[in-house]
Amino acid sequence: MNIIIDLLSWASLMAGSIFLIIGTIGLIRFPDFFTRLHACSVVDTLGFILIMMGLMLQAGLSLVTVKLILIVIFILLTSPTAAHALAKAALHGEVKPLLNHSGE
Repeated sequence: MNIIIDLLSWASLMAGSIFLIIGTIGLIRFPDFFTRLHACSVVDTLGFILIMMGLMLQAGLSLVTVKLILIVIFILLTSPTAAHALAKAALHGEVKPLLNHSGE
């Protein structure tokens, strides 16, 4: 049974790491602030949840798991709020989204 939990844990940790790497590539490759913000906020949250699930599987049923669950709840509440605040501040600061990127 420990081998199955270890395999699930490592699969979750690796999948979370891959999602975070994909989000980083999107941050570099996308053309404007709003698409970069979207890539970071969505992929970062999913990668973080997968990594936390892997850590919870490694910790088992303990106080550490409860703390990790509280951290996940905190991140799920603050990450979308921060992304929304950044987008709203960018619009208020008159940052215009790039609507037609033709390579000019």
